[in-house]
Amino acid sequence: MLARTLAPMLVSFALSVPSFAGEAEISSAQSTIDAQLRAFQSNDGALAYSYAAPNVKRIFPNVEIFMGMVESGYRPVRSPRNYAFGKVEEPSGTSVIQQVLIQGPDGKDYEAVYTLELQPDGVYRITGVSLRASNALST
Repeated sequence: MLARTLAPMLVSFALSVPSFAGEAEISSAQSTIDAQLRAFQSNDGALAYSYAAPNVKRIFPNVEIFMGMVESGYRPVRSPRNYAFGKVEEPSGTSVIQQVLIQGPDGKDYEAVYTLELQPDGVYRITGVSLRASNALST
């Protein structure tokens, strides 16, 4: 059901992606998000934590504290049934803002907006996630 709802939206979005967005940067950022979501689904908190940027690790200095925060405030991200990438922005050559459309464990639709920054080692890491219920995706 989510795929049928998302397909027209994603096709429409694909036609409106700004031309300044670098494919390699966006692909790298999406790979980071995808890897973290898969780590959550596999119950691998240490791996999920490894995709967090240094600013997040300063606030949540170990895996247990990080996973506690995710469990209590980001359940749809922690246990998504399905997810798909939505709108993307590349405000600079070192940052990406990526919308992720998520069907949560409760069957409801959510929008997660990820911010990522390119790290000195050349890898994008997640600097933050904003999560909200999505009325636009409800059927």
